[in-house]
Amino acid sequence: MFYWVTKYTLGMALKVVFRPWSRGRKHMPRRGPVILASNHLSFADHFFGPLPLPRKVVFLAKAEYFTGKGLKGLLSKAFFSGVGVIPMDRTGGEASERALRSGLRALASGSVLGIYPEGTRSPDGRLYKGRTGVARLALESRAPVVPCAMIDTFELLPSGSFRPKLGIRPGVIFGEPLEFSRYYGKESDRAALRAVTDEIMQQIQKLSGQEYVDIYANQAKERQQPAPESDLP
Repeated sequence: MFYWVTKYTLGMALKVVFRPWSRGRKHMPRRGPVILASNHLSFADHFFGPLPLPRKVVFLAKAEYFTGKGLKGLLSKAFFSGVGVIPMDRTGGEASERALRSGLRALASGSVLGIYPEGTRSPDGRLYKGRTGVARLALESRAPVVPCAMIDTFELLPSGSFRPKLGIRPGVIFGEPLEFSRYYGKESDRAALRAVTDEIMQQIQKLSGQEYVDIYANQAKERQQPAPESDLP
């Protein structure tokens, strides 16, 4: 209930203020499990991506949304829990495995599961290499994957900014569903997982028109960090 109340109240306000546009909504299956795989340019993607769709989208998103301190942290946790976000621990190992299992349960119930294969927001508006978790979800659930491209949300609300820029109309494009039956039974095959992930990222790139960078986004962010100053003369 909280999801739909939020969508029709906040969503209406977003439509009035920003006049978002969309294309390809017909590609979203009307029922059954679906993986919605999107590029990730901005915090605003969480709102403008699902906005045109008549189905509820349950997102896998970073666990930090649930672990903040103080009033801001409590509000963040309450909001993202209310709209059905599944926390994704990005440190890997057992924690990430639990998040993937939660995603598979959501798909088994017939939900639309949203995921950002890049794993984090793009630091510069380019499209980065996808993590193979999306491929595992696709092969284990056997759900179709709908590629999705967010447009101009980086310009609307860049990373680190808290004030959206007025005058920019964000958009979203949904591509035709992808199916990977030729890889079924290869859920533990690293080469198969990489091939599926790369195909999904290629389709996102075609929709978005972004420049593709064949490294992970978190690596690009690390490279942008200033080098520590040396104590040597």
